[in-house]
Amino acid sequence: MPIIALVIIGAAAGFLATRLMRVQTDIPTTIFIGIAGALIGGLVLRFLLLLTGWAAGVVGAVLGAMLLIFLWRQFMSGR
Repeated sequence: MPIIALVIIGAAAGFLATRLMRVQTDIPTTIFIGIAGALIGGLVLRFLLLLTGWAAGVVGAVLGAMLLIFLWRQFMSGR
């Protein structure tokens, strides 16, 4: 069952990532991108939590704010 869940979550994450980044891929590539991204993101997050503890929350908040600014600029530049 965990493999099926990984594929479903990977497909959803890959779909969202490819749409947000405006990349045209086929379904297997989209699923692979989502699964690989989830693994990489999970490893990086665990490493940051292990290395920095509470400071990882600050890093996450800064990265989230930077992502929000990036998205804001992308959507507002077209208007």
